[in-house]
Amino acid sequence: MNLLIVDDEILIREVVKEYAIHEGYHVFEADNGQAALDIIQKENIDCIILDIMMPKLDGISMLKQMQPKIPTIILSARNEEYDKLSGFDLGIDDYMTKPFSPKELMARIKAILKRYNKIGEDIYTYQDLTINRKAHTVTLEGKELSITPKEYDLLLYFIENQNVALSREQLLSKIWGYDFFGDDRTIDTHIKMLRNNLGKYRDLIVTVRGMGYKFVIKEK
Repeated sequence: MNLLIVDDEILIREVVKEYAIHEGYHVFEADNGQAALDIIQKENIDCIILDIMMPKLDGISMLKQMQPKIPTIILSARNEEYDKLSGFDLGIDDYMTKPFSPKELMARIKAILKRYNKIGEDIYTYQDLTINRKAHTVTLEGKELSITPKEYDLLLYFIENQNVALSREQLLSKIWGYDFFGDDRTIDTHIKMLRNNLGKYRDLIVTVRGMGYKFVIKEK
């Protein structure tokens, strides 16, 4: 897998590159958006880690010009809602703020690439819990669970992002959309219902204090 790191801070690029190489990625680097677009034209890039504030061509402007669409995570010191909205409107897959955990970044990259490469994988099974994507059903010990569409979407999103801490804001934007005028209670209520439905597997959904939730698969 080819990873492109686009950031004008060399230290950030070096840190991400070190962890990415350790995970087996082949890494390309660019210190501005125009240089990144030039690399994209020449190389087969599988995922992009993109800063916003850069010389010559900033991250948002780069996204507007980028063809074809490539899985992208924005990694920026900017935490304004406008930047996040702009990024998601332009098709990014995730948004992380600096300072950041390199290990979590690697986990998010892996989760995104896994989603893009899940062609034909319609059944997910963990012990006696089964999610059938085609049938849109969840069964536990052979019995179909009666869950709402939003609970199903939450569970599927958790499974696709195993061991990644997901903020309530991120869950709201991914499951309900940015035009939804809800708050944290919406997420917490649905998580409570989903946990109740999961029964003995309720503890797989772990609360990340002060942030949101994480789906942690335990070794069999």
